[in-house]
Amino acid sequence: MRAEHTRVLAAYNAWINDKLYAACATLPDEERKRNRGAFFGSIHGTLNHLLLADSIWMGRFEGKPFAFRGLDQELFASFDELRAQRREMDARIERWAGGLTEAALDAKLEFKSALTKKTHAPTLWKLVAHFFNHQTHHRGQITTLLSQAQVDYGVTDLFLLPGLLES
Repeated sequence: MRAEHTRVLAAYNAWINDKLYAACATLPDEERKRNRGAFFGSIHGTLNHLLLADSIWMGRFEGKPFAFRGLDQELFASFDELRAQRREMDARIERWAGGLTEAALDAKLEFKSALTKKTHAPTLWKLVAHFFNHQTHHRGQITTLLSQAQVDYGVTDLFLLPGLLES
């Protein structure tokens, strides 16, 4: 994982999240919140988890820990608030990625895991790879749930990120 790769993934993250939130907005709130048997229950629950996890990781990356009760914690019951915070988070991720250097990616980052209850200190690039992979994993769940709800969310391929093929 190199700094340029991180910037591309941050741009993709913002683009695809905007597309998915637009698709989710076509559903009534009760449909977004309906338990569909996903790991975090509903589309809304999965969107909340993604924002929560990104808040936790960005807190670690920026040295400003984010306090949370559990990985299924609902940050926002309102879809509009959740969407607004998602946009703010995506802009934050892009700013952070824009300032990353190769040296920063090769440095170790110590953190305590909520899952293992242990302290870990891998190189940052490994955590950044996990960070973006985690987002992709849960967005895949959201696209499945949207498909089941008959909602067209469009293309999700990284190579179709606007401007990627031109540079």
